[in-house]
Amino acid sequence: MKFFADTADTAEIALLAETGLLDGVTTNPSLIAKSGRNFLEVIREIAALTPGPVSAEVVASDKDGMLREAEVLRKLGDNICVKLPLTLAGLAACKALSDDGVMTNVTLCFSANQALLAAKAGATFISPFVGRLDDIGSDGMILIEDIKMIYDNYAFDTEILVASVRHPIHVLQAAKLGADVATMPPTVIRALASHPLTDKGLAAFDADWAKTGQSIL
Repeated sequence: MKFFADTADTAEIALLAETGLLDGVTTNPSLIAKSGRNFLEVIREIAALTPGPVSAEVVASDKDGMLREAEVLRKLGDNICVKLPLTLAGLAACKALSDDGVMTNVTLCFSANQALLAAKAGATFISPFVGRLDDIGSDGMILIEDIKMIYDNYAFDTEILVASVRHPIHVLQAAKLGADVATMPPTVIRALASHPLTDKGLAAFDADWAKTGQSIL
């Protein structure tokens, strides 16, 4: 499974990139707005921090507007993946861009039928939002399971990018279902490595080592 950071915080992205565990980044207008910085400047900086796909979202609502914005976004880095809404206009733009060899991420997916349409439009990634489904009393992982079955049935190349990830259990469940990517806030990525027994064990090792009075260096 690939790990993407869902953030516009370039300092966080740089730190995660140093671990070698970061495979890409997803952003959206809301995340960049919180940074208080220029939208295009932030996307360009993020694209330089990681060689993996960087999802940059259009804000137009019509196909032609989306395609014009996509042209601007594509110039910000060779690894830009144009993020499009799951609307009929967004799907039409996805088809045009995909036919032109451009990476696309179709976002705000909440049903398997929507995911089927995105795959037919040639999307590189489909982003089902599991956390938001959980918020309204549904089970977001059922959607991942349904999409995985449909995509396997027809050998679609579109990758399942699990989004709106709230905690490590979402990552575990998505991985068990065979999702291709999970995008999550940096706090969740760091939480994946955290366990109280690991901390306890390290504390015991450190205490025992200190008693020896030795040094490796």
